[in-house]
Amino acid sequence: MCFTNLRRWLPLAALVACTALMSSALTADDKKDDEGFTDIFNGKDWTGWKTLLPKGADPEKTWSVMDGMILCTGDPNGYFYTEKSYKNYVLRYDWRFIKPPEGKKSTYNSGALVHIQKHKIWPKCVEVQGANANHGILYFLDCKKIASKYDQAAKDRATHPIGEWNTTEIICKDDGTIMAKINGTDVSEGKSDLTEGQIGFQSEGAEIHFRNIKIKELK
Repeated sequence: MCFTNLRRWLPLAALVACTALMSSALTADDKKDDEGFTDIFNGKDWTGWKTLLPKGADPEKTWSVMDGMILCTGDPNGYFYTEKSYKNYVLRYDWRFIKPPEGKKSTYNSGALVHIQKHKIWPKCVEVQGANANHGILYFLDCKKIASKYDQAAKDRATHPIGEWNTTEIICKDDGTIMAKINGTDVSEGKSDLTEGQIGFQSEGAEIHFRNIKIKELK
């Protein structure tokens, strides 16, 4: 190869090398980010989970498992929840709302329930709001609110458009403190008198999908 051609190829070679290094670094970061997390939804069936709906309602018309996801129709109101109780942990999951057929509207509503104490619709717990409009705000259902703050602007910047996947991370500490992040951005923090309980996800009027539900128990 002549010197002129070599000069032309060097920038391209450098770009390819740089791209490869960045790809390798991202892969390493992704693996590190998952360190300590375990799946609590196996992507295939309801092992480890239960459901609660109004009497007579058919869970199979509300929830289904497909391609590693939980598909929720949003009708009727209810929730699916872990058989196991948890304390002092980080919960991480992906979610996306689905646009309704043309001519129909959606509430784009759901929620994650932590520290569930008494099963009913809705249970004693702290709800980390799942609605698209104010995702991550903390609601204290039949329990004592000690502190709470929410950053709507941060939520708006962090949340992806309807139809795209988002990742929410909820940190529950054993002193009752709860923090929520959307796509890595801090959006809320609060504290209640509850420190442990089962974990649930709401069906509340909107089609929503969940996947990659993981937990990391803290020491």
